[in-house]
This record gives sequence, structure tokens and C-alpha cells, in this order.
Amino acid sequence: MTPRHWFRRTASDFRRTVWGFRKSVPARAGTASYRSALQTPGAAAFFLAAAPARVGVAMAGLGIVWLVHAETGSFGVAGLVTGSFAVAETMVGPQAARFMDRFGQPRVLVPLLCAHAGAITALVALAMTGAPAVPLMAAGLAAGATLPQFGSLSAARWSALLHGRAELTPAFALETISNDVAFLLGPVLAVLVATQLHPAAGTVLAGALVVGAGLVFAALRRTAPAPAAAPTVDRTAARGPGALLSRSFATLVAVNVALGVFFGSMQVSVSAFADTHHAASAAGILYGLMSAASLLAGVAYGRYRRHTPPAAQLPVILTFLACASLLPLLASTPWQLGLALLLPGAGIAPCIILSSTLIESVMDRSVLTQAFTWTHSASAAGVAVSAAVVGRLVDGPGGARAGFAVPLLALTATAALTWSSRHALTTGATASRQSPSEAESTGAVPP
Repeated sequence: MTPRHWFRRTASDFRRTVWGFRKSVPARAGTASYRSALQTPGAAAFFLAAAPARVGVAMAGLGIVWLVHAETGSFGVAGLVTGSFAVAETMVGPQAARFMDRFGQPRVLVPLLCAHAGAITALVALAMTGAPAVPLMAAGLAAGATLPQFGSLSAARWSALLHGRAELTPAFALETISNDVAFLLGPVLAVLVATQLHPAAGTVLAGALVVGAGLVFAALRRTAPAPAAAPTVDRTAARGPGALLSRSFATLVAVNVALGVFFGSMQVSVSAFADTHHAASAAGILYGLMSAASLLAGVAYGRYRRHTPPAAQLPVILTFLACASLLPLLASTPWQLGLALLLPGAGIAPCIILSSTLIESVMDRSVLTQAFTWTHSASAAGVAVSAAVVGRLVDGPGGARAGFAVPLLALTATAALTWSSRHALTTGATASRQSPSEAESTGAVPP
């Protein structure tokens, strides 16, 4: 295809997508709504059971920081332990998800939660007895490796219940909203209990929420996806494990890395900007404005039914997000930055919802939990790497503006990638719908 033809086709797709957004109607006027998604038998039970566990996951990292720093007096050791926890969570999570796809969520989740309880107990005991850094890091690794990814598990259940139905988009919007609320409440709750009760209270409460709510979630077996058949030897096939190597999935992983880069860069850059303008205490408010915009956009997006397919929507939303990410570079005062963060925030939740919708549509049922977990890990990796890189940039002559440039570049590159990969995303969705394993995907683990 010549560049001229590619440009014409891209422009035509853009016009059709924008027209599809203009023709959006409230979901309650059609067949999909938040209420109808939650009224699906068993849906409200597992969604509510996962909510406290999500808060526990959001509390975990900051809880460990407060615990280890209070007992060792060193932020350096606290950072090493928290980093070990995060690395293990990122790397081992998809492997645990693979076993859940193979053997079913309840059979794997219960022993995983028991191991997590033991790891948290060991971490707290080691910290409070003055253990050196290496044992603390080992306990942090164990705690991270055994932390279930409840967002991925819940998304897989929604897919098993609603695959091919209009309620799936509102369901994924509920997932995004729930995660946003959890990561707004979790860090605040972790700091509150650690400072007001005991330095170990944040870690203990996080573990209790994860294990307690997780056991309730595991007990709801009727909505758990059926175990997949044993994987085939050919791992390059378009279905089964080979689907994790497809171009469509690689594109969605890249999207989630870019979203992670956005989060990690903004956390550091907003803090640096506020500190530079002698308003360090306003950093939380500024970041909260962006989070609130994302939350409201997620609620609004889930209420509307669009005529444009998700594979065509994603490049447009990412292009909007990339353009909106230019605004923080133009801000010169904290209140200007607050306004500049609203538009990027409004693009985040729709991107996450579309990413989840496309993962559900392009991936084979037998690897769906793995796929959701890999994208979660990709986002976490983007946060970690960008935070480290931007931390160095903001200390240099460019200051916070250099940090704001990082998500702009990452999102621009990812938007270009999704425009070039939209055909693969569309054909991947078609292939998934025609998969012979689809008939088994809506089965449930017997009680």
C-alpha cells in the first residue's frame, strides 16, 4: 500500500469513527446498561466481592513502605523491599493466571491466597524483629508473587458471562471505575492506618482485605470461567497460547505500557511542578483532579452505546489523549496545570475500557485471564520504568516540563501504532468470535 492510499484509508476510518461517536446513544435506551450488567445472575456478587480485594491491592505497596521505613529507618531499604514486591507481582502474576486458565480460578486462587497470607505474616514479623534487607526483600518477593490480580480475574468472569453481548462494555466500564476508586482510596487508607494506629497496620489491613475478600470471591464458583483444555504443542497458532504472540495482542500490550508511562510520569512530574512553584501540598489535589476526570469519563463512556467498533475507536481516543498530553507542557502556574490535566484525565478511562474490550474480543478463551494479567503487568512496568526515568529528568535543567514530555512521546508513538494495527485488531476480533472453543467459554465451574 502506498503512503497516499494509507493516508486516505486512515482519514476515511477517522471520519467513520467520529461519526460513530456522534451517533452514540445512551445505553439505557438500547440493550446495555450498568443495571442490566449487574443484574446478570451472579455478576453483582463477584463484582462486590472483588471490591475490597482491589482496595487491598492498592494499599499493598505504600503499606510496605511505611512498615519497612518505620522499623529500619531507611527509605532505601523500604524502596528495595517495595521494588522486590512490585517485580514479583509483575513477573509471576501472568504465570499464576496461566494456571487459573488451565485449572479454573477457585482451584488456584485458594492456595495462592493462603501463600499470600503466609508471606505477609513473614514480612511483618521480619520487619518488626529488625531483620536485615535481604530477608525483607525475600519476603517482599514472596508477597508480590502470591498477590492475585483481581482486576484480571473479575474481567475474565465478565467475559465468561457476557461474551458477545452489549452489556460487556458497561461491565468493563464498571471494572475501570472500581479500579479508579480503589486506587484513590487505597493509598489514603494505607497512610491513615499506618500513621494513626501502627506502622504495620497498613500492610496487615491490605493483606486481610486481599485474603478475606479473595476467599469470598473464590467461593463464588458459579461465575468462574470453565477451565480451558490442555494447551497444544503449536504455540504459534492464532488460537490458544499462540494468541499471546499475535500482533493484535502485542499492540494492546504496547497500549497498556504507554498508559503506565502516562501514570508514572504524571505522578513524578506533577509533584515536581508543584514543588517548583512552592505548592508541594497541592500535588495531591492536582493529581486528584486528573483522576476525577478519568472517573467521570469512565462513567459517561459506559453509559453510551456506539456504532463504531472498538478497534476503530481506540486509535482516535489515543490520538486525543496524545494531543491532550501537550497541555501540561504549556502550564505555568498550579491552577493552569490543574485545568491542563482535566483533558488527559478524560481520555484515560475510555482507553482502558477499550483495551479490555479488545482483549476480550481478540483473545482465545483458553488464555483470557493470562492476557488480562499480562496487560496489567505491562502497565505496572510502564509505571515503574517511567517513574525512574522521569525522576532523573525532573532533577535536570528541563524540570517538570521534561517529565511531561515523556508521556506525550509515548502516547504519540502508541497512537501511530494503533492506527497501523487497527486491521489486525479487527481481524483478531473476528477470528476470536469464530473460535471453536467459544462454546465452552461461557461454561462455569460446577458448585
